[in-house]
Amino acid sequence: MKFLISMHKFIVTCALLFMAIGWSQKVTVLDQDSRDPISNVAIFNSDKSKIALTDFDGNFDISIFSNYERITFKHISYEVLRVTKSQIRKQGQKVILAMKPEQLDEVVMSVSKWEQQKKDIPNKIVGIDARTIAFTAPQTSADLLQQSGKVFVQKSQLGGGSPMIRGFSTNRLVLSVDGVRMNNAIFRGGNLQNVISIDPFTIRNTEIIFGPGSVIYGSDAIGGVMNFYTKTPLLNQTDSLIISGNGNYRFSSANTENTIHADIGLGKKRWASITSLTYNNFQDLRMGQHGPESYLRNNYVETINGEDNLIANPNPEKQVPTGYDQINFMQKLRFKPNTQWDMNLGVFYSETSDFSRYDRLIRPSVDGEGLRSAEWFYGPQKWFMSNLQVNKQGNGKFYDGLKLTAAYQHFQESRNDRDFDDVLLNRTQEKVDALNLNMDFENKKIGNFRLYYGTEFIFNKVYSNGLDINIETNETFGSPSRYPDNSTWKSLAGYVNGEYRAKPNFTLMSGLRYSHIWIDALFDTTYYSFPFEDADLSTGALTGSIGFSWFPRKNLQITANGSTGFRAPNIDDVGKIFDSEPGAVVVPNPDLEPEYAYNVELGIRKNFKDKVVLKGATFYTYLVDALVRRDFTFNGMSQIDYNGELSNVQAIQNAAKAYVYGFELGLDAFLTEHWSLSSNLTVTEGIEEEDDGTDSPARHAAPTFGDFHVLWKNQKLKTDFFLNFNGALEFEDLALSERSKEFIYATDANGNPYSPSWYTLNFRSQYDFNSRLKASLSLENITNQRYRTYSSGIVAPGSNLILGLGYEF
Repeated sequence: MKFLISMHKFIVTCALLFMAIGWSQKVTVLDQDSRDPISNVAIFNSDKSKIALTDFDGNFDISIFSNYERITFKHISYEVLRVTKSQIRKQGQKVILAMKPEQLDEVVMSVSKWEQQKKDIPNKIVGIDARTIAFTAPQTSADLLQQSGKVFVQKSQLGGGSPMIRGFSTNRLVLSVDGVRMNNAIFRGGNLQNVISIDPFTIRNTEIIFGPGSVIYGSDAIGGVMNFYTKTPLLNQTDSLIISGNGNYRFSSANTENTIHADIGLGKKRWASITSLTYNNFQDLRMGQHGPESYLRNNYVETINGEDNLIANPNPEKQVPTGYDQINFMQKLRFKPNTQWDMNLGVFYSETSDFSRYDRLIRPSVDGEGLRSAEWFYGPQKWFMSNLQVNKQGNGKFYDGLKLTAAYQHFQESRNDRDFDDVLLNRTQEKVDALNLNMDFENKKIGNFRLYYGTEFIFNKVYSNGLDINIETNETFGSPSRYPDNSTWKSLAGYVNGEYRAKPNFTLMSGLRYSHIWIDALFDTTYYSFPFEDADLSTGALTGSIGFSWFPRKNLQITANGSTGFRAPNIDDVGKIFDSEPGAVVVPNPDLEPEYAYNVELGIRKNFKDKVVLKGATFYTYLVDALVRRDFTFNGMSQIDYNGELSNVQAIQNAAKAYVYGFELGLDAFLTEHWSLSSNLTVTEGIEEEDDGTDSPARHAAPTFGDFHVLWKNQKLKTDFFLNFNGALEFEDLALSERSKEFIYATDANGNPYSPSWYTLNFRSQYDFNSRLKASLSLENITNQRYRTYSSGIVAPGSNLILGLGYEF
């Protein structure tokens, strides 16, 4: 009898569970990028006879809808989605919504290292989210910046990309990954390619600050800051294990690119992990057909049986040699034991193969009959970072939020060059160990005033050596290093930044930072008789900013900002020896001080009924005590023999002033549910003071550039037909240092070098077969233009077919 009663209870319980499963079918609505639940999403059928609403955890009961009924999901900040119940079941009872373009980037982190409303920020900030990155499908992170239409990128070779922002470049810009600066003690004034070490497949979003950001980021943040935030491991809402991942393939025809990417994520309620691996293979780049003939690669050097030969290029549009390989790895772990503590450990590794510096390989010989270099290539560019971040939210005595960051980075690079018919290959190799320690605090308790403050310590150690290799005998000989070996660069800083909402429509922001920098370098006199033994530099810099964001009307925003920035001398400035150009050699100068920038900017943003948004900004930056390369004397001599050539002596000096000004315009128009437009225009002018007191155009002031996009999309397909364009820089507008590089420029009617204007017509598209499988097809430079972006050594790609395939699970 007891057995029958027990069986009866069991059957009833099973029946109730079965009915509960059938009657209460929970579905979760999530954000496409963050995978956070979305509350208050309206769900309804075609005639709105059935309506539901997601709760705080993004859940709703789907049982009221029939299997093949068309269900609409609608939220004020997200794109409308229409799917069937059966499709939702196939997606694991989850619905993914994409945020509307006009709602993106409302929260930014770069200005204070804490989340702030973008509308309260007086600085110009541009955000690029993961969805946009997936659609544009850039080859490298340098291309990611360029495709934004707001950053100009120079390339000396295929394995490169040096951003220019508001007339500044390289070591006057800060590059940051997950809040840790990549700038190190050998970041130079010449073009840099460190940005390509960042894998675009791992980027969650990118924020670009235009103008000085030294209050938060210290030295080098004169022209702007580029922050790359990588994907965060996703926690589950329950303690069960969730497994997710992505697989991607990309092909481009202009350089026969083959890229493979895969990542996998594991998540439970308190811990999560993400592992990512990307491999790129790029062959030699093909240029376009219609443009200056001087850009053609008519011949190149090939070494056969130990002898250098000038070979006629059977395909002059093929830039030989430019191809290279790259691998990127990322591992991140996250542990969140409760609502207060959140700990993240990230490990990053990037390595390239050898890659040629193309602009040096096309330099003509002195007699103009051949090429100067037989070889000029960078050795593998390696970057490793281990980054531990501990976040605490709570009611601390002096803070509401605390971030502790400890990061170690290792950089490795080398330069290898050999002149035509020379048996000696000159090699310099550099390694940098970098340690970053940060403590950042947020205090929100003071009424309408929010306070951000913190400290930072940076330590860099530079290892440098030189070597000459006889390519015939393989004998090696010691040679001068590029930098003083075992030199160190240190910085200790403290900052405070405040945000005060004086009125609901008026926010004031201001901040101060003091940084102190130490350099210790001992010069090796084995190869050169330096008139000094060491560089022992100790200097400080005080910077500040003040600005406001004002909404005189709900649909009109006006911002103004005044700020200062600085760049302290680094090991590259103080102790480098290198050939800057044919017939010139840069020697060390231990007597340097920081350079300062004073900046003012004004911005305006007008929203017309959420259909059209116009944005504009104008700026003026004045640079004093600028660290520039000028003629110098070495042991009383203005010329010395360097690598067998009599060369003019130069050195980095606090010897100039410069000013840069310009304006930036943007347009976003949301015409219908399917059609939209966007456009950008940047105009920059810059003047530098030369050593004779005269003015000349600034080297890193980019020509006028912009884009115009026409976009169409529905739930499955997104397309973008767009125009990219650059204005010309005539001979008189070229910097003096650029005029000597005739081999990378076109020739005007007077026989002078200049940078011609150019445009490209382009198309890209992405089709979602379902929530898991996506395919993309793009065609760049449809009219096959042959062009070089300003100051670049390599010619841009010709017509380029790009295919991509992505699978998400």
